[in-house]
Amino acid sequence: MYEYIAGHLSTLEPTRAVVDCGGVGYLLEISLNTYQTINASPAQEVKLLVHEVIRDDAHLLYGFADEAERSLFRLLIEVSGVGVQTARVMLSSMTVDELTAAIAAQEIKKIQKIKGIGAKTAQRIALELADKVGAPELRAAAGNAAPSSSQQQEEAAVALTMLGFPKTAVDKVLAAGKWTTDSGQPMTVEEIIKEALKRL
Repeated sequence: MYEYIAGHLSTLEPTRAVVDCGGVGYLLEISLNTYQTINASPAQEVKLLVHEVIRDDAHLLYGFADEAERSLFRLLIEVSGVGVQTARVMLSSMTVDELTAAIAAQEIKKIQKIKGIGAKTAQRIALELADKVGAPELRAAAGNAAPSSSQQQEEAAVALTMLGFPKTAVDKVLAAGKWTTDSGQPMTVEEIIKEALKRL
């Protein structure tokens, strides 16, 4: 069982990171929140907490920037109907603080707005986790937005496709949006992904 992986950041994308540790590159699936945290730091050396998933057809590593996100991830996948992919989408749609607050307050409609979460699943999440999300390790600050780039929409499209959404649907949503903030500035990759997740 891996607890964490520390090393040189070799590759960083909105849904995954590759960390070079002693000459071995570890591929870690990450959420948008962890991507924001890593991308906001100028350091090339990273330490990601790990949740390991071993299946018959795959050996997957999920990476987290802090214990708050990993703890919430682990709580989510304990709920019937919530798999690792759904949990990652949830943690990419909302910050740990936002999701924790919604669960604690049992805001079913807010949880249900997340792609892939139906009414019954949202109710189960709120019912089963409301008393657990107040743990100290789940109190974390939201990540900072990463700087924008000239390829925001392309990067967002790749990330959304890797999260499991059909490319045709992703392209349609991205083509229909303006992807600028209220002040007229281009949205960052994270902002585009979060907004697109509401429309997919």
